[in-house]
Amino acid sequence: MSVPVSPLAPRSMATLPPLPGLRIATAAAGIKYKGRTDVLMMVFDEGTSVAGVFTRSKCPSAPVDFCRDSLKSGAARALVVNSGNANAFTGRKGRESTKMTAEAAAAAVGCATDAVFLASTGVIGEPLDATRFTGVLAGLAGEAAEDRWQAAAEAIMTTDTYPKVATRSVEIGGVEVTINGIAKGAGMIAPDMATMLSFVATDAPIASAALQALLSETVEPSFNSVTVDSDTSTSDTLLLFATGRAAERGCQPVTEAGDARLGAFRMALGDLLLDLARQVARDGEGARKEIIVTVEGAESDRAAKRIALSIANSPLVKTAVAGEDANWGRVVMAVGKAGEAADRDRLAIWFGDVRVAVEGERDPAYSEAAASAVMQEPEVRIRVNLGLGSGRWTVYGCDLTKEYVAINGDYRS
Repeated sequence: MSVPVSPLAPRSMATLPPLPGLRIATAAAGIKYKGRTDVLMMVFDEGTSVAGVFTRSKCPSAPVDFCRDSLKSGAARALVVNSGNANAFTGRKGRESTKMTAEAAAAAVGCATDAVFLASTGVIGEPLDATRFTGVLAGLAGEAAEDRWQAAAEAIMTTDTYPKVATRSVEIGGVEVTINGIAKGAGMIAPDMATMLSFVATDAPIASAALQALLSETVEPSFNSVTVDSDTSTSDTLLLFATGRAAERGCQPVTEAGDARLGAFRMALGDLLLDLARQVARDGEGARKEIIVTVEGAESDRAAKRIALSIANSPLVKTAVAGEDANWGRVVMAVGKAGEAADRDRLAIWFGDVRVAVEGERDPAYSEAAASAVMQEPEVRIRVNLGLGSGRWTVYGCDLTKEYVAINGDYRS
């Protein structure tokens, strides 16, 4: 049964250009979904560097453990992703499955297994039969092509209603480089690494250590600031690859994250990651509205983020947004329970540009009609000023609807 596309989906999808040094192929292995692709393979030229961040879950999937080990080499030649089965909480069988897959990918590409990266998404606790797709990897490696980013984004979808893609062009030392990215995620989304699967690549010649520093920095205000349901997956993986092929056009290698030439690249990478992260939030299971929560005037950025998450994750706030109810008292509740410093009598709250509460009480000029009009927008912006300091953070989330319950009530069965 087809699932309606989220009303918050982008009106038009970005077209990702080919990226030198990277080729893509997909296949339908029937791991869970019928009649659609569910295996993705990316093949990288020699010399490709890699960085990654992963779930902080204490019950990580077998592919996450494998990637953490592979990341130590700093080099990448292949990525294999499957959807429909997370290969998480699968014990010895899960480890054997990743080993088999990595060996097949390494043989197909002609590299060591520590240059292979794996990711799986889907049901937790079900053994993954690696033979379902390891047999197709040799063929995929041979037929991989540069212009298949859209197909890649579609192959990694689970309950997503649309593929998530983004691209940016920027200069390093006067030479134009490209950054392409895809992501998947709609449920079990909470900021504790990356909260989904995302694969980003550039043709810039950036060493792995510098690439890792850039990724760790830019993931905080993007994927680590998006939440759908406060649940962190076992499988969260965000990998950033740099093929280095722009060096052929005169781009000089970058070995340090603090290199002044990376200023524009850093901004573009952060912008792309935030674009993908917001696409994930806007495709939250059953979502009809995006919630953007900004907390300012906190004692620190960390405190502001924690309070913003308390608001964005509150079922009462989320259902109020779903029902277009301007119930700002629920925001007061979420601020108060966050465990960070707050002074009731300094607190101010806005829905959009409408101030609804100030100095410990309802705004004297409060207008129910104006506040309700904000709640009817597809993007509901909530701003809170604590009046305590200079800490500020923004979190992106979505409302909570009956469809979320329906989707997750029978996800496994």
